[in-house]
Amino acid sequence: MTKNINDMALAYHNEGVPGKIDVSSHKKLDNDKDLSLAYSPGVAAPVREIAKDPSKVNQYTIKGNLVAVITDGSAVLGLGNVGPLAAKPVMEGKAVLFKYFADINAFNIELGTQDVDEIVNTIKNIAPTFGGINLEDISAPRCFEIEERLIKELDIPVFHDDQHGTAIIVAAGLLNALEIQGKSMTSAKIVLAGGGSAGIATLDLLVKLGFKKENMILVDRRGVVSLEQINIVNRYKAAFAIDTDKKTLGDAIEGADVFIGVARGNLVTQEMIKSMAKKPIIFALSNPDPEISVEDVFACRDDALMATGRSDFPNQVNNVIGFPYIFRGALDANSKIINTEMKVAAVHAIRDLAKLPVPESLLETYQVDELRFGADYFIPKPFDPRLIELIPKAIYDAAIKSGVSRLK
Repeated sequence: MTKNINDMALAYHNEGVPGKIDVSSHKKLDNDKDLSLAYSPGVAAPVREIAKDPSKVNQYTIKGNLVAVITDGSAVLGLGNVGPLAAKPVMEGKAVLFKYFADINAFNIELGTQDVDEIVNTIKNIAPTFGGINLEDISAPRCFEIEERLIKELDIPVFHDDQHGTAIIVAAGLLNALEIQGKSMTSAKIVLAGGGSAGIATLDLLVKLGFKKENMILVDRRGVVSLEQINIVNRYKAAFAIDTDKKTLGDAIEGADVFIGVARGNLVTQEMIKSMAKKPIIFALSNPDPEISVEDVFACRDDALMATGRSDFPNQVNNVIGFPYIFRGALDANSKIINTEMKVAAVHAIRDLAKLPVPESLLETYQVDELRFGADYFIPKPFDPRLIELIPKAIYDAAIKSGVSRLK
């Protein structure tokens, strides 16, 4: 199967015109008159208007609907530091998803440096071209500093999808899973394996939603992130260090209500799953191999709920149900930032969508007879047509309410 999909993917990217994207015009260019409007001398008119009033740039150019998808190639998929050229197919794919799902134009930009200062300065210098910046596949902990600095120094939305996109979908799914299992977010004991960008951002967002930090255990390659390690881990991990005698993932997961894996495949054993609390919730999100397989979980626990990062199992945590619509709402609101209020709004909109009756068209798309809120469906599907109706509006409203929109 892996060889087959690899062969198909190579053919898909190579057939006809290589790659996945091109640039086209939505204005007529049929004669001399059109040419004089598209370029000289007519183009001088919007130049003058923007020079007099820079806020009109969105009125006369693509800027207000254009996102830069930017990487340094240092953490691409599960393949690691493959560099900017090898990262390009992923960034092109991201641009395709922006356009298809939210009608946002996107340029993919692969940087030839992995120096934090050079990355920040480069993005600052090209930022006037864009309405938003989507950071992608940049390794931790550099990704945290890069995003933090850009948010402070730019006046357009900057969003590292590996962090916040994952966190938003996980949080929405987890709220629904807790409801189904009859558990409370204020008492749920959570173990998260993976101290990279997705893991740290997920814990941070869960705290902002009302989950209790004291009920969370972060596990990285060294084991449980405890106060004993506070001087050897980065400050982002250190924020979740706890006072505990537990050392290993096996120690941590015993009695836990929730396991979230954003680490590596085949990390969790059936014995670990057996040791969890009643009605456990398992989010095994590594791709292509989850931390523990769906088959292994249900072979040892018939009371579990599970989500993965794969499309061939129910409840896929797929960032595509988040980032296109989050940017759509932010751009429509002419927002300066994607703030916590907007992320929280996205969580609740996605959570609530999974509870609504599913339209017949979606059943036909997935060739199923039923999708009903419950164990096999608590995260919306990527091709749900209601995502574009509900998520951008929630983001737009949150931007307006929190005062980060420029709309008058």
